[in-house]
Amino acid sequence: MTGKQLREDDVAWSPSGLVPAVVQDAGDGRVLMVAYVDAEALASTLASGEVHFHSRSRDRLWRKGETSGNVLRLRDIAIDCDGDALLIQADPVGPTCHRGTRSCFDPADAPLVAAAATPPTAQGFEWLETLWATIDERAAADPASSYTARLIAGGVDAPARKVAEEATEVLMAAKDDAAADDASHAATRDALAGEVADLLYHTLVVLRERGLPPSAVIARLRERHEA
Repeated sequence: MTGKQLREDDVAWSPSGLVPAVVQDAGDGRVLMVAYVDAEALASTLASGEVHFHSRSRDRLWRKGETSGNVLRLRDIAIDCDGDALLIQADPVGPTCHRGTRSCFDPADAPLVAAAATPPTAQGFEWLETLWATIDERAAADPASSYTARLIAGGVDAPARKVAEEATEVLMAAKDDAAADDASHAATRDALAGEVADLLYHTLVVLRERGLPPSAVIARLRERHEA
C-alpha cells in the first residue's frame, strides 16, 4: 500500500506500538534517516504534512525539526508487504542529521549543510522514469497506432531528426522568452517549457532506438560532477 491515505489499522504495530520508518529524499531517493513511528506520530504526520516520529529516548511525540527548524515535508508514505515498516518520502529543509550532514548515513567528514538553509526545491525528475517506461512499452506497439513506435521503427534518423528540430525550437522559444515583456512573459515561459518537454521526450526515444538506457547518461553526468 502506498499514499497519504494510509490508516492506523493498515499497520502491523509491534508489541511496543512502534514500526521503523525509512525516510527518503523525494527528489532523488537518498536515504536520510531511520526512526520509529507510533499511531500518534502517523496521525500527526498525515494531518500536518510534516514528518513526526516517536522518540524512544524521551518516550513522546517528536516532530522532526521542532527545535532546529530542519523539518521533513511529507510527499508520500508507503507500507511494506508485511505491514511492519514504513517508507516515507519527504522534502528536507536543511540537514536531516543532527551532525549537520544531509543524511544520517553520510560519513563524518561529509560536507555540512547550513542549518538555516532551505535546499533547492525538488524538481520531480523521478517522473522521467515513468516517461521512460512508457517509451519502452510503446516501442513494441504497432507503429500505425503509436507515434513512439513509428519513430523507433523509422531507425535512428527518425527520432534523431526530431531531436535536431526540437533543439532549434528550444533555442527560438528561449530567445522569445528573453525578449518578452511582463505582459507576455507567462506565455513565452509556457512555450519554452513545452519545447523543452518535446526535446526531452525525443531524446529519450533516440536512446530507446539505440538500446542505450538513460542510466548510462546519468552515470556519465555523475562522473563529470565528481571529477
